[in-house]
Amino acid sequence: MSRSNYLFTSESVSEGHPDKVCDRISDGVVDAFMEADPVSRVAVETLVTTNRIVLAGEVRGPASINADTMEEIARRVVRDIGYEQDGFHWKNSAFECYVHEQSSDIAQGVDASGNKDEGAGDQGIMFGFACRDTPELMPAPIHYAHKILRLLAEARHSGKEPKLGPDAKSQVTVRYENDKPVAVTSVVLSTQHVDPDLSSYDVRKLVEPYIDEALPEGWISDETVWHVNPTGKFVIGGPDGDAGLTGRKIIVDTYGGAAPHGGGAFSGKDPTKVDRSAAYAARYLAKNVVAAELAERCTIQLAYAIGVSEPLALYVDTHGTGQVSEEALEKALAEIMDLRPRGIRVHLQLNRPIFERTAAYGHFGRIPEGDGGFSWEKTDLVDDLRTALKV
Repeated sequence: MSRSNYLFTSESVSEGHPDKVCDRISDGVVDAFMEADPVSRVAVETLVTTNRIVLAGEVRGPASINADTMEEIARRVVRDIGYEQDGFHWKNSAFECYVHEQSSDIAQGVDASGNKDEGAGDQGIMFGFACRDTPELMPAPIHYAHKILRLLAEARHSGKEPKLGPDAKSQVTVRYENDKPVAVTSVVLSTQHVDPDLSSYDVRKLVEPYIDEALPEGWISDETVWHVNPTGKFVIGGPDGDAGLTGRKIIVDTYGGAAPHGGGAFSGKDPTKVDRSAAYAARYLAKNVVAAELAERCTIQLAYAIGVSEPLALYVDTHGTGQVSEEALEKALAEIMDLRPRGIRVHLQLNRPIFERTAAYGHFGRIPEGDGGFSWEKTDLVDDLRTALKV
């Protein structure tokens, strides 16, 4: 029997966290290929450490996107994030590139040919989730953990808070009553600062207004526990303080642990890779189920085999909140959206340079953008779903 009163915690990391620096560089490379040729194939990983940036991976696309182009992208990303530190500087860091041509063995299984449709870029399972915790239909803990860091980043970039550095982590514990989020019991925030004389108390005074702004009114009380820079001074941060790699923050990228994750990272992958595109499709479907008031919560799983176009399975769980049966939902969802890799890419218009913006503050719960960014956050299937289910 599920619990209705409990605490749940999620964390987020800022755009300046070492792993997120890598995610953004890798997605910057994806965008460059998508802009030059929308059918490019990209699987690029990034590593960063003290004054060093390393790229590796496999690509198939225009020769104009070469090592020099990738170096320009990497340095531009690091500059935009704000790293001009002795231990990690956009201009001075060494750069190495080990990106090469995609394996022909993989290509022959994925490419469309003759009567064979385009196959999935890999095997795997992908999950999507939506719930009524927030207007964005996202779990409250991860949504507000992201929001805190976004507000702090905006203040840093605007010059309003020049004492903040790019690297930061947040963590929010939310109290649920009758399965509804009602309060924050603890806030953890560690943020890099450029003034070595700032104490943890000074940093809390600086960041507390942004935390208050991020959270719903009344969720912070005298009983809320605060831990701001609990280890003390945090001047050495980013890749100088800790190495980063693409794809190490997959729970931050999705639902903060409130829903399953299939295991595949998103960043650095073109949309033929179902790790990315099918996870977007699963979120899209789950969000539309909840937006259509067919359930309060919805988890969707998709499964694929490399080189095979048709999904192996579609599973729906409405956690006891559904207005129709899960079997009926599975049938309706399969009918209203083509869940083959090509179908997903066409429906969500993913073959565009829209991925670098996803690399920090979550791939889900964002606002759909005019150029197609975050298209998987639309709720344009609501009427189709209700019609198909006759509700």
